[in-house]
Amino acid sequence: MKIVVLAGGISTERDVSLSSGKGIYQALKEKGHQVILLDVFLGLSNPSGPLTHLFEAEIDWAASVCEVQEKAPDLDRIIAMRPNYKSLLGPHVIELCQLCDMVFLALHGANGEDGRIQALFDLMGIRYTGTGHQSSALCMDKQITKQFFRAYGIPTPLSITVKKGESFSLPDEIGFPCMVKTCCGGSSVGVYKVEHVCGLEKALKDAFSYEDTILIERCITGREFSVAVIEGQALPVIEIAPLTGFYDYKNKYQAGSTIETCPAKLPQNLSARIQKHAVEACSAVGIEGYARVDFMLDETSGEDYALEINTLPGMTPTSLLPQEATALGYSYADLCEWILQVAIKKYKK
Repeated sequence: MKIVVLAGGISTERDVSLSSGKGIYQALKEKGHQVILLDVFLGLSNPSGPLTHLFEAEIDWAASVCEVQEKAPDLDRIIAMRPNYKSLLGPHVIELCQLCDMVFLALHGANGEDGRIQALFDLMGIRYTGTGHQSSALCMDKQITKQFFRAYGIPTPLSITVKKGESFSLPDEIGFPCMVKTCCGGSSVGVYKVEHVCGLEKALKDAFSYEDTILIERCITGREFSVAVIEGQALPVIEIAPLTGFYDYKNKYQAGSTIETCPAKLPQNLSARIQKHAVEACSAVGIEGYARVDFMLDETSGEDYALEINTLPGMTPTSLLPQEATALGYSYADLCEWILQVAIKKYKK
């Protein structure tokens, strides 16, 4: 198949997306597909010859992709590479996506995981991997996602939404410690654990530097888990245990920062309950194809709490979904082919 792996962009998760894209690109080539890795924002400038020939050209499209750094990328530098840009889509992105058999979405965060690209592709008849535009948009907003969790009886931590410049009152039921999060961010960019009231102002200021709407959530103290769901089937539960702090941007993508155990060491009935909640969470928001649901397990009550749904889970060397697939006997390349075949089936319905 002719495949465009679409990555990059100008979200805070740009570097993570490019790392995911590199892995997917190499895996699909290994499976015998004709693959192009394309930055959705930078596109392809001044191609030589017809675009159709690029799928067969001997080009290493991943040669310039670097490892994910400890800090989020400098987006101003990337944007400066396209001065006065008017569209997220770089040169020849749409044309190449129209020429391929499938777009494998390796985008993360805003302008990639929020449903806009999916909606555009739906209008243009471009086939792509992952869930559709509606469920993507719902899951991009953590507060809306939590409203669906509550409506369908899926446990989730109590939270309030705060808008920039507006006053608010923190309910006693949330208290301290609490978590301050951007509503629409990802990869734990703009996420802060606040131990005492004196730290709340700074956390809010930092979070508002990313978005105008943030979430203050009751902090669940305990173990952290994640469960991927593919075609309504829950994969093995994976436990995430950062060596220091919580599962922030650095601990997610720097090798050796976190101990990950898959399958998680849990009683069988507890694993099954978390998997059941993951499947129900995906069903509640209409996920098609695949997604990943993050959980906290309260060390006092033993209750599991769904935090959010990732509609395009990371596929970097340290990402969780590939580790869960490995526990089922799937190699990284097998997982990419599985996701591809799921998408093909979606378009045959």
